[in-house]
Amino acid sequence: MLHIILYQPEIPPNTGNIIRLCANTGARLHLIGPLGFHLDNSRLRRAGLDYAQMTHVQQHLNWEAFTNQYPDMSLWAFSTRGKTRYDQAVYRKNDGLVFGPETRGLPDSLLKSIGSAHCLRLPMMDNSRSLNLSNTVAVGLYEAWRQLGF
Repeated sequence: MLHIILYQPEIPPNTGNIIRLCANTGARLHLIGPLGFHLDNSRLRRAGLDYAQMTHVQQHLNWEAFTNQYPDMSLWAFSTRGKTRYDQAVYRKNDGLVFGPETRGLPDSLLKSIGSAHCLRLPMMDNSRSLNLSNTVAVGLYEAWRQLGF
């Protein structure tokens, strides 16, 4: 099983889409607080439909609480500042794919703690700022799942 880790997500429909994605791929979703919305938000429910009941969603107070609970999880951070392309990583079962908040991405301190060798990027056209969070999660998750044989 793969783990999707959303660090301080801000936009409910993105998280709802990712809940649905996790339900359909068997991934486990971790939400690292503080969140930019309440989990009972109607836009979150609408985007996630009834898929929240089909996947495991775990909320963590903050990054420290998450890492204390999962100290041995191998993490891959997705960032526009990553040097390694997402498809060049070698993913293993139980790896965690970490994604930052929509408006600011992952903080430098978190990227540093994960390590530059595990900081990945998705290719984009020059002068592009970023991709939508739920699209980025889908691309990263499906590549990791493909490597694991679906």
